[in-house]
Amino acid sequence: MEKQNSVVKIIIAAHKKYKMPKDPMYVPVHVGAEGKVDDAGKPLDLGYVKDNTGDNISSLNASFCELTGLYWAWKNLDADYIGLAHYRRHFSMKNKSGFENILKCSELQPYLDKIKVFTPKKRRYYIETLYSHYSHTHYAIHLDETKKIIQDKYPEYLESYEKVINHTYGYMFNMMIMERRYLDDYCTWLFDILFELKKRIDMPDLSTFQGRFYGRVSEIIFNVWLDYKIKSGELDKRETMEINCIHMEKINWWKKGIAFLKAKFLGDKYEGSF
Repeated sequence: MEKQNSVVKIIIAAHKKYKMPKDPMYVPVHVGAEGKVDDAGKPLDLGYVKDNTGDNISSLNASFCELTGLYWAWKNLDADYIGLAHYRRHFSMKNKSGFENILKCSELQPYLDKIKVFTPKKRRYYIETLYSHYSHTHYAIHLDETKKIIQDKYPEYLESYEKVINHTYGYMFNMMIMERRYLDDYCTWLFDILFELKKRIDMPDLSTFQGRFYGRVSEIIFNVWLDYKIKSGELDKRETMEINCIHMEKINWWKKGIAFLKAKFLGDKYEGSF
């Protein structure tokens, strides 16, 4: 009997209307849909699935960012592999930007079953560790309290946490494609930590941009989860694969570089994306 192809669903987190790939493996999701209305006062309809349907945490989007989309996918999608990309940031088998280069299901299928976890290529900071970069651009207390939670709830992950935060590179953007059982494991672990972090940290004076720290903490601790799974033997490193990450919009590297230097040497926190 011929083996059936695995079903893959990759959500595309979006908060506004944007050009979307037509490949049926993609599911555009309006993140933060809860409470959003149009000019007529009606629920805002982007034409995408809304993250306030089914089991959801849409109301937390202002601080959890695209993670409200990941939570929705985890709780409501039925597929062998589930992933997350962004409306302006996608996986690609090619190393060049352009809408035509976005990953296609036909390109992914040959790797399925052999590969359990797909990640974007590592982002390298070179002169900063993940911890120092976060503490310069955001607030170190977020990671310090996360470490305490891991120590309390998942002490077996502590060694991986210490290792990861001292790396000068990491898998970022909360992008991944995972076999269902690994996604279940990761999301159970991740949201347990983040919901506990939400109970422990109250920083009402943060700006809107800085208040989105749960999504940023998760970028770092995804690396902790992955390191532990490989170290413990629950996942073979050969069952993981990096895929290029391409951007649909140009990055202002000059603005980003200036902001980085101000954060590192003058203590100016980031207050916007680039």
